[in-house]
Amino acid sequence: MKVKSLRLAVSGLALSCFTAFGAYAVEPKELFFYNWTDYYPVDLLAKFEKETGIKVTMDGYDSNETLLAKLQAGGAAYDVIVPSQSIMQTLIKQDLLMEIDTPTLSNFQYVKGPFRDPSFDPGRKFSAPYLWGTTGFSYDSARVPGGKLDDSWKEFFEPRKELQGQLAALDTSSSVINAASHYLNVDECSENPQDAKRILELLQKQKPFLKMYSSDNTVDRMASGEVIMMQNWNGSTARATLQKSTIKYVYPREGLAMFQDNFAVPKSAPHPGNAKIFIDWMMKPENAAAVSNAIAYANGIQSDSLLDPKWKVMDAINMPDEYASRLRPEKECSNKARELQDRIWSKLKG
Repeated sequence: MKVKSLRLAVSGLALSCFTAFGAYAVEPKELFFYNWTDYYPVDLLAKFEKETGIKVTMDGYDSNETLLAKLQAGGAAYDVIVPSQSIMQTLIKQDLLMEIDTPTLSNFQYVKGPFRDPSFDPGRKFSAPYLWGTTGFSYDSARVPGGKLDDSWKEFFEPRKELQGQLAALDTSSSVINAASHYLNVDECSENPQDAKRILELLQKQKPFLKMYSSDNTVDRMASGEVIMMQNWNGSTARATLQKSTIKYVYPREGLAMFQDNFAVPKSAPHPGNAKIFIDWMMKPENAAAVSNAIAYANGIQSDSLLDPKWKVMDAINMPDEYASRLRPEKECSNKARELQDRIWSKLKG
């Protein structure tokens, strides 16, 4: 009887393992992709679907704060997300991400050295590199006095009279507060209420001169002439420059944020197997290059030889070497610092 019972137990265990792995293997051929708005070429999704048979549904968001709130609320049934480095530790500590052990994926071999073992995700247990870039500001040189602005945040936060009412800021608290912090020479993650007071005063003084806060359609707003100056990402500026050659990108001497965005898989992902297939596929040089060529942001994959020559002549993409010291990698702020930032933003937008 004992032998028979043992055999039944082993058989049951084998069956349960088979069922678990079988369910993973027969995962429905679909993937839910939650990404920044206008941050992935649709035709590349078509290529992925054709090569893998996995159908992708892509939704967009406008800030890390929106992504974090969605995941914390537990209502996000997404397979792949694109968090910036500035919220990665929060996502990991709150147990919102699935371990995917990216170095075990076959195409990790193509990841560039600086992107293999980041401080925000040691060993790349939870993420894979996507794109990186900077957040400065852009302007139309054909519509500013003298055709040139100083490479300082002063032009943006204390705009010349001719430009007042003709500029826009991103509708993202961290981006706006980071820029103000750099201009005022204070830590963007300061926990000092006096620093927060100075930032709020600067932003309140600037607010009447803004046409809008918006993180959407930043390419079109500049290219169409809807605004003359806009806080902007370097890739968006480069794409706008293709449509209007007089648009310039500024690397403010006070410093500007350098961001790194990553692929990750939520703990609640309905199709984790498909998610890993997608992430591995995106680490192939030809696919990483296709994204960079389409939306003008650099990637963390060995794909430089495949990049379109048109981007190589733009300062927005190829930053002059002398500006390297101006880059400020985004930091993940403490809860106390975030609370101060939330108060700044609420008072500013309220």
